[in-house]
Amino acid sequence: DTSAKKETTTKKDDNHDNDAKSPLTGEWIDAELAGKRPVAVMISNIKDALPQYGTKAADVIYECPVEGGITRMMAIYQDYSGLERIGSVRSCRLYFPKIANEFEAIYVHFGQSDFALPYLDGGKIDNLNGIKSEGSTVFYRTDDKKPPHNAFTSEKGINAGIKKKNYETKLSADYTGHYTFAEDGKEVELTNGEDAVVVQPGYSVDKPWFVYDKKEGVYKRYEYGAEQKDAAVGKQITFKNVILQCCSWQYESDKYTLNIDVNGGGSGYYITNGKAIPVTWKKDSTNAPARYYDADGNEITMNQGKTWVCVLQDSYADKIKFYSSEDDFKAAK
Repeated sequence: DTSAKKETTTKKDDNHDNDAKSPLTGEWIDAELAGKRPVAVMISNIKDALPQYGTKAADVIYECPVEGGITRMMAIYQDYSGLERIGSVRSCRLYFPKIANEFEAIYVHFGQSDFALPYLDGGKIDNLNGIKSEGSTVFYRTDDKKPPHNAFTSEKGINAGIKKKNYETKLSADYTGHYTFAEDGKEVELTNGEDAVVVQPGYSVDKPWFVYDKKEGVYKRYEYGAEQKDAAVGKQITFKNVILQCCSWQYESDKYTLNIDVNGGGSGYYITNGKAIPVTWKKDSTNAPARYYDADGNEITMNQGKTWVCVLQDSYADKIKFYSSEDDFKAAK
């Protein structure tokens, strides 16, 4: 049922006395942790920067195009404790902090495009910037990668940066979460959806795809012809939900830097358990979460678990491909 009502993130029962629902995954976690603001970290996604570190611990990952057809990732964490290496961390484009604000996240990045500077410096988002005074507190460089692909952060660095900037660490009392999740023990099955065992969002450089693992009940992520792994744990990253969010876009005045409209609304797909349905998305206000609606106009209910969101330029929506089996996908390549 994709029209289930949003449940409060503080619902408790006999087995969860000290727990609350995570705003990012809908799963039970420590109540104090569930009330914390997440952090959103910019992560490079070009081949020279691989492998990435700390991505397996992210609850939500947004992938968006930047210049030249490459993509960049923003990993959102409710819990980044114990992470000694996250990254490599790269620079901001204007639409990433706008998305981070939908989650009340503290935004972590290393530099920015000129067009993002007024937003970052204008008090519109709490952010930790590698080229500002907090840079040496938050970030460190390694000698196993060449600059600019060797800047990383950590739990210790992020916490020190938050303390230095004196940022609020608790979510607003009226924050209701970004997504609507299924109740415990209930699984969203998109029975009438299109078969989507393999999903290709259509990015031109990393050429990623997701493969549904029926046994595990998750989508496994691939790019650049191979499994996308978190080198910190040596494991492929997986997600319960995949969202394709098509957005209008234009070039900035330099006719090179992308400006993707993550506020205006548009079309897309919600994908889970091997099926995909078309959705529309819209926002009630600038910092409000994007909400996703099915063909009947009901807000979708998502399965509990991690989510990957591909933000796509709407003029390339025809590059999205779904396959009913891995064999069909391989035959089409």
